[in-house]
Amino acid sequence: MRQTIAAARTETADPCATLIVGNCVDVMRSWPDDTIKLTVTSPPYDKLRYYNGYDFPFEEIADELYRVTAKGGVVVWVVGDRIKNGRSLTSFRQAIYFQEIGFSAHDIMIYQKKNTPFTRSNAYTNAYEMMFVMSKGKPATFNPLKVPTQRHGMEMLTHNKLPDGINKKKLGELKKEKTRTNIWAYAVGLGGTTSDRIAFQHPAVFPEKLAEDHILSWSNPGDLVLDPMCGSGTTGKMALLNDREFIGIDISAEYIDIARQRLSESGWSAIVQHAS
Repeated sequence: MRQTIAAARTETADPCATLIVGNCVDVMRSWPDDTIKLTVTSPPYDKLRYYNGYDFPFEEIADELYRVTAKGGVVVWVVGDRIKNGRSLTSFRQAIYFQEIGFSAHDIMIYQKKNTPFTRSNAYTNAYEMMFVMSKGKPATFNPLKVPTQRHGMEMLTHNKLPDGINKKKLGELKKEKTRTNIWAYAVGLGGTTSDRIAFQHPAVFPEKLAEDHILSWSNPGDLVLDPMCGSGTTGKMALLNDREFIGIDISAEYIDIARQRLSESGWSAIVQHAS
């Protein structure tokens, strides 16, 4: 499988995608250490949906992700909790395990769903999932996404500490842009998550813009991006659109075919391999 990683880094005019049908743990075990710059994935947590009957060996996946992640690399883990007789807290247990095996919990981010259809009779409507940004050491890349400052050009009071430790107030000008917060809101459903109808043949699709924003934040053009449970291929599509190489793995041949077709409809070709 080391040849697969090399194939995704060929010197071509366009970025390359490799889709692998297989158990991601077995596939990653054949890869060298410190290989992947960025992983963006959303696992099938808490058996909330039916994924062709396949199991989810979380700890084995986490262990292999730590080994193959390059120093300074990042794993973005988009996950929620089962809500039945209270929350399962699966998301936090997984984050703690990542930390225990060596990852740094670089950031805990919120994916806010703007138009969630799920209501609860005895609690507030749940409208978020966690996005754990786990890094192997200090992230080697951070390209902060910006938003316009609402009142740019206006004056505000700033505080400068003088050598003697005294704070001195002075007027300063607000900048035109500021770094986004770690709460990101996206519409869900057709037209929000994606306009690719084929993607909804998969039971759980996360927003294209969510994947793109993380890809832009934690990687650079030419970097290799992984999704070890790639489903309908959202991470792959956004990686390719932003000049990154991509490897997607899924144990379901049906889901890999959906991802391949989706990439094809977006103008990208993908090499499909079957793990032995």
